[in-house]
Amino acid sequence: MTEVLFYQLHRQPIERVLPTLLEKSLERGWRVVVQAASEERVEALDSHLWTFTDDSFLPHSTWRDPEAKSQPILITIHADNPNSATVRFLIDGAPVPEDAARYARIVLLFDGEDPDALEAARVRWTQAKTSGFEVTYWQPDEKGRWQRKA
Repeated sequence: MTEVLFYQLHRQPIERVLPTLLEKSLERGWRVVVQAASEERVEALDSHLWTFTDDSFLPHSTWRDPEAKSQPILITIHADNPNSATVRFLIDGAPVPEDAARYARIVLLFDGEDPDALEAARVRWTQAKTSGFEVTYWQPDEKGRWQRKA
């Protein structure tokens, strides 16, 4: 059964949170698609993932790469799954794909300080539960550690 995980960002930009979650996904042997809502965000994440720490990098590419299907992490604006990912991250309000049930996990990252993003997350939560997905909600504690809230 597909798990849908909601991560409410609070005083942490996506550029700080996403790489850590991607690292954990790769450690578990998962292939990942990150779907953004704009080409500008794809470009920014592509650059950031090469340099987010001095001692590591995340092997990845964008949907425009001719070898996209061989990448363990693929960043895209499209709903397809060219690298046969089992985990899909949705950022910046990217829509839940129609084939969501084909993934082991769908991870929605949203800005907890943006009222529109909060409302959209609530709607998606209800839709995911209605669709029969296992749904969890995560929020950082005061030290930035993720805590399951629901």
